[in-house]
Amino acid sequence: MTTMTDTSNAARFREFKMPDVGEGLTEAEILKWFVKPGDTVTDGQVVCEVETAKAAVELPIPFDGVVHELRFPEGTTVDVGQVIIAVDVAPGSGDDAPVAAEPAPEPVVAPSEPEEPKGRTPVLVGYGVAESSTKRRARKGTEAAPAAASAAIQGEMNGHGPAAVAEARPLAKPPVRKLAKDLGIDLATVTPTGDGGVITREDVHAAATPAPAPAQVRTEAPVAAPIAAPASVTARETRIPVKGVRKAIAQAMVGSAFTAPHVTEFVTVDVTRTMKLVAELKEDKDMAGVRVNPLLIIAKALLVAIKRNPEVNAAWDEANQEIVQKHYVNLGIAAATPRGLIVPNIKDAHDQTLPQLAASLGELVSTAREGKTSPAAMAGGTVTITNVGVFGVDTGTPILNPGESAILAVGAIKLQPWVHKGKVKPRQVTTLALSFDHRLVDGELGSKVLADVAAILEQPKRLITWA
Repeated sequence: MTTMTDTSNAARFREFKMPDVGEGLTEAEILKWFVKPGDTVTDGQVVCEVETAKAAVELPIPFDGVVHELRFPEGTTVDVGQVIIAVDVAPGSGDDAPVAAEPAPEPVVAPSEPEEPKGRTPVLVGYGVAESSTKRRARKGTEAAPAAASAAIQGEMNGHGPAAVAEARPLAKPPVRKLAKDLGIDLATVTPTGDGGVITREDVHAAATPAPAPAQVRTEAPVAAPIAAPASVTARETRIPVKGVRKAIAQAMVGSAFTAPHVTEFVTVDVTRTMKLVAELKEDKDMAGVRVNPLLIIAKALLVAIKRNPEVNAAWDEANQEIVQKHYVNLGIAAATPRGLIVPNIKDAHDQTLPQLAASLGELVSTAREGKTSPAAMAGGTVTITNVGVFGVDTGTPILNPGESAILAVGAIKLQPWVHKGKVKPRQVTTLALSFDHRLVDGELGSKVLADVAAILEQPKRLITWA
């Protein structure tokens, strides 16, 4: 009888799991729900926005129905493969019943979840998540939900519907459990402050925060110290969990800095003629409707320099011990956004005309500022430009984007005294810095690329003769 009921429920209720939204990411934070229980949804309708380690992504649901349950609140970090929403695909067919993934209330020895279909979970990008990656180990014997929490609260804490959980298990949401695991904190030793005895992120951080006293005092009073610490720490410090884009930036930059041997070269150049060209292009009818700025000419100059020195556009394949030369340029543009620094790239930028490149740059920047850059737009870059000059900075030593061979930093363009035609005159001057992977790019090659970019910016007419 139980099997027949579960089959009926499975036919009526369908679940939508957190997909692998690209590049093998393992988790995402739910930023915003666009639906609520009772809302009607249709195939392809966006139901929520999530933030991965790379970008904010809108998730469409792949079937029609009525929203039965939202499994996680906004702000929760969810692992790929976990159910985030349940939908009644046959509304009005009978009384509400638990969704298919929820176990029957009676004690069972078999796994508490019905068998899921074989194969991979549908995803937005890639091949999906293996079936075994989302299953939980079956619990043996009879278990009951804790008396201190209702079935609904207990289900929310554990990331799935009402479930049988040992009575002594502390109440905490999955992201909090993961945080405690990463920090080496036993949840059983944490004092909960959330509603219904739920352990929050702040509780875990409080347990992990050392007391302001010396270490030996902490060991003498292991219980009192964690309780006293939060008050002083809260008043003097702000702790921000490292996740999403910031976490990805940290991992990528550390990996790049300690994997690729960086070399940075600098050149200061008179860009007065480039600034005059920018002013002229703004009045050109062929450039109407697109944004023209110095970055456009700098990007085109770098593309020409790569064409003249194609060996610089390469990647190091550590696994196969090979240098992979790219016959295309996916030009990355570092963009500062409210969520952190991201580097989307313009695909096949080497084939674009100046008006096309201007349009691509404008679209890339506006999409990044809106926080709508997709993971695919940030994958596959070959060379990057970072414009630190917009912040009034003269230059810097940029770190390579992982998997790329070079990155060009552009400093602020300032009016400076400069020797021009034998006389000291006020000229528009900037400093360029080129960092490159010395496994791929020798000093001579890097110098040629940087010198070519500088020569074009000094005499923009070279764009015609060299391109």
